[in-house]
Amino acid sequence: MKIEILGAHNTETDRCRLPCLLVDDEIALDAGGLTSSLALDKQQRIKAVLLTHHHFDHTKDLVMLGANDSMPPSTVDVYGLPDTLEAVYLYLLDGKMYRDYTQWPSKDQPRLRLRPIAPFQRLFIQNHEIVPVPVSHTVPAVGYLVKAEGGRSIFYTGDTGNGLSECWERVTPDVLFIEVTGLNRMEADMVRLRHLTPLLLAQELQHYRNLKGHIPRVIITHLSVLYEEELRQEIADAGKLLEMELEIGYEGLTIDL
Repeated sequence: MKIEILGAHNTETDRCRLPCLLVDDEIALDAGGLTSSLALDKQQRIKAVLLTHHHFDHTKDLVMLGANDSMPPSTVDVYGLPDTLEAVYLYLLDGKMYRDYTQWPSKDQPRLRLRPIAPFQRLFIQNHEIVPVPVSHTVPAVGYLVKAEGGRSIFYTGDTGNGLSECWERVTPDVLFIEVTGLNRMEADMVRLRHLTPLLLAQELQHYRNLKGHIPRVIITHLSVLYEEELRQEIADAGKLLEMELEIGYEGLTIDL
């Protein structure tokens, strides 16, 4: 299984793109930095997009994915919780700002097909077993456990706050992709907004270790561009507390499992 980070930040600049992972060139986890990262021929290989939740930074490039039509036209399945898909359709894809790609070029063969899912529903997409697992955020949200045919797996949280104990009971990935958004001094705001700081992440990973006896490889995404240098130092300090390396993801990082 090959995983490429297309977007690793929570804001967009000339060097930073919004959240998106690409699995084996065909499955996207979130769509914040999807089309802005890929040449047209690579976009046309995508078969499915799995949305963690409806926030704009995780869904932005769905419109351009629909606009960059392949010839002959093909359909990309977009999976998400019913609340997620409802919001994405009403505020992004309903045709008021741009063309409705869930109906175009035809109702029978649209560019994007919305597919509602339920927590813990097992999906089989492009030879991958995928399970959506609820995470703690300000809107209904899931992370995705993605397992390849050989048994290797990743878990991508998308946006999440603290309180992941129930989630940890459901997943045992080889690699954990998890967010850190704010600095330790912002903890009160991050708890309210359901995001993680480096110290909050360390606490959640210690809960994982207490439950499973180990911590998997950890790659951190969703860093705030405004505080990135400080966050890097605080993440390094959190790794020292856990006596392990906490890796910081970046655009273009590729992991082979």
